[in-house]
Amino acid sequence: MTQFSAASAFRHDQPELTAVLMVQLGTPQAPEAAPVRRYLAEFLADPRVIEIPRAIWLPILHGIILRTRPAKSAAKYASIWTDEGSPLAVHSQRQAKLLAGYLGEAGQRVEVALAMRYGDPSIASVLQGLRERNLTRLLVLPMYPQYAGSSVGTALDAVMRELAQWRNPPELRTIKHFHDDPGYIGALAASVRAHWEREGEPERLLMSFHGVPERTLLQGDPYHCECLVSARLLAQALGLAPERWRVSFQSRLGRARWLQPYTESTLRELGAAGTSRLDVICPGFVADCLETLEEIAIEGRHTYEQAGGKGFRYLPCLNESPEFIHALSGLASRHMQGWPTARLDTAAAKAAELALAGRLSRARQAGAAQ
Repeated sequence: MTQFSAASAFRHDQPELTAVLMVQLGTPQAPEAAPVRRYLAEFLADPRVIEIPRAIWLPILHGIILRTRPAKSAAKYASIWTDEGSPLAVHSQRQAKLLAGYLGEAGQRVEVALAMRYGDPSIASVLQGLRERNLTRLLVLPMYPQYAGSSVGTALDAVMRELAQWRNPPELRTIKHFHDDPGYIGALAASVRAHWEREGEPERLLMSFHGVPERTLLQGDPYHCECLVSARLLAQALGLAPERWRVSFQSRLGRARWLQPYTESTLRELGAAGTSRLDVICPGFVADCLETLEEIAIEGRHTYEQAGGKGFRYLPCLNESPEFIHALSGLASRHMQGWPTARLDTAAAKAAELALAGRLSRARQAGAAQ
């Protein structure tokens, strides 16, 4: 048995394929305990996500967490589920389709595919499908603006693990982060401005990013610094004075010290201070999901209002905003520079096909002569 895998029916004359692989976190298939349990089992077993020795963590995960948490999480998912399914999956699928359209309009012959780090469609299955079509060049685009080992790092791990098993892996490029990309910052600013033009400006703007354990910062993970850079650039783009905006970190898990200030305590503080109107945005998420729609828009609002705050408004993620898709298109195009992805006109394409056929014919004749 061969050690390395290959396409089921490889042909040497098959056209080459260049692809952009968008990678998102993932989502349960339904807002029910069983699929949520399967999702959490894969997610929380990732050593990039939970950096606790396996011998200690896995008994806790399977003996306690996966017995108690799925039902509670399923109820939270049910509160944000749509007729089309999981908001994260719906928005991500639309983003991939729109990005393919933008790249096509820009003259790029590129396939855009979506994979989930946890759940379906898996990174391995999507890559294997692309291999059947002679994947030759691959750009990996993790959909996380700021790099963290527990998000971008594990997505790249999964891609590398799959490609390491291939007989003929593609030429590979990756996008590590885009936290300070002008297009991304511009898309955020445009989204906020549009909201304020409709609803008026708030007293304060809170930028809530997903949290990670504080020890990752001390060990060299750049996530905290990149979040602060994104927040500062967005505040500058909006022309906000320092006292009008804050940064916080949400989604803490366990008892360890995580990046601070925590979003929950910040919301409670701002509410108790009698803030007249607070807008909350989550710049680290590019598609609305459980952490934005339930944790912030529902639970966060309750925390803030219970503390005495008024006028809470959650600003949606970038989702399918034209400014964001345009930014992604520019980001991908810059990282694909030098690859032969420019679309040929019909005459040139036919000439290229004839030239290739001629080369293959001469190669076959030479082989037969030997």
